[in-house]
Amino acid sequence: MRFFNRILIIITLSIISCTGNRYFTTKKNVSEERIKPPVAKIVPHETVMHGEKLIDNYSWLKDKTRTDPDVIDYLKAENEYTEKMLKHTEKVQEELFNEILSRIKETDLNVPTKIDNYYYYSRREKGKQYMIFCRKKESLDADEEIILDVNELAEGYSFFHVRSTLMSTNHRYLAYLADTTGAEKFALYIKDLRTGELLNDKAYPVNNIAWANDNRTLFYTIINEKKQADKLYRHTLGTDIKDDKLMYQENDGAFYVYIYKTRSKEYLIMGTGNVITSENRYLKAAKPLDEFKLIQSREKGVRYHIAHHSDKFFIKTNANEAKNYKIIVTSVDNPSKENWKEFIAHRDSVFITGYDVFKDYMVVYEREKGLEKPRIINFNTKKTHYVEFPEPVYGIYSESNPNFDTDLLRFAYTSLTTPWSIFDYNMKTKKRELKKQYEVLGGYDATQYKSERIFAKAKDGILVPISLVYKTETFTKNGENPLLLNAYGCYGISFDPYFSSIRLSLLNRGFVFAIAHVRGGGNLGKDWHEQGKLLNKKNTFTDFISCAEHLISALYTSEPKLVIQGGSAGGLLMGVVINMRPELFKIVIADVPAVDAINTMIDTSLAGVEFHYDEMGNPNDKEYFDYMKSYDPYQNVKSEIYPHLLITNSFHDSRVNYWGPAKWTAKLRALKNDNSILLLKTNMSAGHGGVSGRYDFYKEVAFKYAFILDILGIE
Repeated sequence: MRFFNRILIIITLSIISCTGNRYFTTKKNVSEERIKPPVAKIVPHETVMHGEKLIDNYSWLKDKTRTDPDVIDYLKAENEYTEKMLKHTEKVQEELFNEILSRIKETDLNVPTKIDNYYYYSRREKGKQYMIFCRKKESLDADEEIILDVNELAEGYSFFHVRSTLMSTNHRYLAYLADTTGAEKFALYIKDLRTGELLNDKAYPVNNIAWANDNRTLFYTIINEKKQADKLYRHTLGTDIKDDKLMYQENDGAFYVYIYKTRSKEYLIMGTGNVITSENRYLKAAKPLDEFKLIQSREKGVRYHIAHHSDKFFIKTNANEAKNYKIIVTSVDNPSKENWKEFIAHRDSVFITGYDVFKDYMVVYEREKGLEKPRIINFNTKKTHYVEFPEPVYGIYSESNPNFDTDLLRFAYTSLTTPWSIFDYNMKTKKRELKKQYEVLGGYDATQYKSERIFAKAKDGILVPISLVYKTETFTKNGENPLLLNAYGCYGISFDPYFSSIRLSLLNRGFVFAIAHVRGGGNLGKDWHEQGKLLNKKNTFTDFISCAEHLISALYTSEPKLVIQGGSAGGLLMGVVINMRPELFKIVIADVPAVDAINTMIDTSLAGVEFHYDEMGNPNDKEYFDYMKSYDPYQNVKSEIYPHLLITNSFHDSRVNYWGPAKWTAKLRALKNDNSILLLKTNMSAGHGGVSGRYDFYKEVAFKYAFILDILGIE
């Protein structure tokens, strides 16, 4: 599941990397005559849960449809208010946008990957929003063939996102998924690269895809009305989609279905799972007309993932209380649990985050003391070694490794001071080759910046890691530095340190940038995750507060200069901590924040609600209801002096629906007792990850940075 975790990480970082208390501190703010904010109408709605009344004055924003004029009018009114409040920063926004752009190589090429006789790569062109996918045959000196230009596909759309570009075995057919709204409803397209034409074979709404080896059979999953993949179909090129065979249907509303091909290209794996449980079936990729066979039936709390090698399956699993996971091996002919044999044992101090299986090697990604490194195992010699890294704080990510018979492992390396770097590591010779380090234009010098890893003591005595970076020339440990503190803290996702040239616009203005690796995330293993979920969820919030307090007491910053930010579940975190300790923070950026927790979790008609019960708890159970209600951001808004708040929202978001942030804004505006700024900006043509075009993304970052700088009075 490393691929899916990485997608989640990428989605999370794309939200968090863009980036606001109490009162105005700058002369440049709005005029003396206060601009009047919108006032959402009040329509009291009562819900009774476990004998307790929940009054929601703004539930109409959810109960009405997306096309209802009242909903549209309110969101537009908030957008107009935001625009007016920050109109005086437009010049700063433009300057920041140009500054961000000046560091980015707008025309650039990603590292090619050789598959059979082709070199595949993607590239960008100056002035164009989207990626161009290409290939060359036999040699990198050959003529380029553009196989998919997303810029052409996106013409006429305000949002366009392509994912899952998969080539058939014979390299003739390209299958890809495209979303034109941000709602993550993807249409399946198949392009014949020999003719350049799209086939009539089209399915919708599709979640993911996998080719069989016969170059004419494609498997795909379909999402239901809750936007959850619950069906797997088999399609034959040239036939009517309506005649596709239903291979599997998942009837448990908490489970989703997915499909992938093993690196050996010999098997298709159909999996189904939720947060804590999974089940897998397998099928020979050369025999797509056969039926999938069960590997091991689901057991609550047991997850397992399949990789193929020769006559064996290697399985990463937490079975038999292997909380940090172990790897077992079993035969392809008899893969069920009674035949599982231990290959790598479970260790209390080492968390196995993923693994890659090649013909002669296994790569195991192990996280210890918060840092991840690959462990290389040679199947032939039985010897093992680790890939070491020079910096004390970093992030690594498995890159495209489609080839089974190879000595090369490709990975991405980054840190708070090192730009994203792509390496090919020879697992036999132990030598690494830097294939590309993404260039930072304008003379970036890493030696001018310093990264640190410090620890804050949580209220229960646990030490919580904090990764941070600053420019040495502008930093003095005197409490006078503005500081942006980020966190996520949910679903066991590790928020590793990473480089951002965009972030230099803050660092060069004297900011410290910090990441709080709070419980609920996965930076310190599975136990770290479990200490921040379900009835331990409050640890996520109090850890963050402890990190903020430590940064202040250690004189990295001070309350009047502390900016915090989080997106999605990290937005939930933002909502909770400003209810708990509103005086601690100056500015809050809450991106697509999941702040309407209870009202969302009791509505099983919404996408993925039951899936989240094993992470957040089920409020239909009184114990979980009482616990969630004690921290739910929306339920706990009160008459209080709140920090300055910029809340971003996406109208087509299927994960955090637009009404949650909108309701939260309306309630805050009605109850807060201060003169601080409260802004809601809803992107009317985007989804959970925000805008799709790269230039639009840079503009959003510039907008948020301008908001922060304006309030802090920084030129």
